Amino acid sequence: MPALPRLAAPAPAPAPAAAPTVRRTPPALPPPLRPPCRACSLGSGRRPPRPPSATAADAPRGGPIPEPEEVDQHLLAALRAARIRDEESRRSDPLFIDPYAAVLLSHDVAHHHMDYLVSHAVVCHDHYRLTTRYIDDKLQNLVSNSEDIRQIVLLTDGMDTRPYRLSWPRLSVVYDVSPGKVFSTATRQLRGSGAKVSRNCVLLHTPLESPDLQEGLSKNGFNGNRLSLWVLQGLPLPTITSLENLLLVISNLAMKGSIFMGELPHFPGCTASMDMGLEQENLEKLFFTQGFQVSFVRYDDVVKDVGLDLATPWEQRGRLLFVAEQLRFSDAQMESFRMHFERIEEDADEDGFEEL
Repeated sequence: MPALPRLAAPAPAPAPAAAPTVRRTPPALPPPLRPPCRACSLGSGRRPPRPPSATAADAPRGGPIPEPEEVDQHLLAALRAARIRDEESRRSDPLFIDPYAAVLLSHDVAHHHMDYLVSHAVVCHDHYRLTTRYIDDKLQNLVSNSEDIRQIVLLTDGMDTRPYRLSWPRLSVVYDVSPGKVFSTATRQLRGSGAKVSRNCVLLHTPLESPDLQEGLSKNGFNGNRLSLWVLQGLPLPTITSLENLLLVISNLAMKGSIFMGELPHFPGCTASMDMGLEQENLEKLFFTQGFQVSFVRYDDVVKDVGLDLATPWEQRGRLLFVAEQLRFSDAQMESFRMHFERIEEDADEDGFEEL
């Protein structure tokens, strides 16, 4: 069985303390904000322009969408990303193919108000295309080269089609953590499109709004005594605190040796005055305090690997690709150890009583 690749060690840091027997209870990740437009809620206090229509997860496919009081900004962000994936899929030399993006764009908001989506497009189309290709390749490589990774947790915007467009090993369980309304809307749109997970695999959704995300994943059958792969792209993380809370959840759930990878969003309030080196150093410390050894991936290297020809010089734009390994034991492992030692002590007590 091919072994998981070892990750490069981070900058010298104090040796990690022994894993505690009692873990902190992770605070619930913040629910989607209203209005949840990341660029606006983290920057100025001004609201984004309001498009003329909105969404409802329970609207029939192809039917009119009711008009609620406010537009779901998470839905619009997911539709904008789907639009880029659809455009990429139609190119003569695509970095990836998403056959379901066009189905998602048949949503009333996307179909009738495409100008709004264009005017509020993702910061850099090339950036999103490159990140998606890198994550696709890395994810498939890790899963196909390990017989033990059969739990995959996708931390998404709710319209991630990887569960359907990528091949998964037999008996894989794919967990999607994303805004509940967006995921519900995407599920309705994809109904009848032929979107299915690989044979003998299953897709389970846990809403980002869950009051206890760790408990929600556990109730869905996540097993902390088995290796897992966690993938981050698109999940709304408005602040550095929300990232810290997410790391705590993953650290509690993920078995030692599990992998967490993906793209970290830009946190304007924390990184505006930092250069890239200082930002990475601070993030390394944050990951390490939660039990992860992290390494960062240069976008320039990915550009060369995939042969992407960019019209303008590449810019980091405050985002970071990363791969991290879990160094701690999960809560489930700690509980297993505790029960094992208790049984040993009980057996020893019984043997001593029989000798008397």
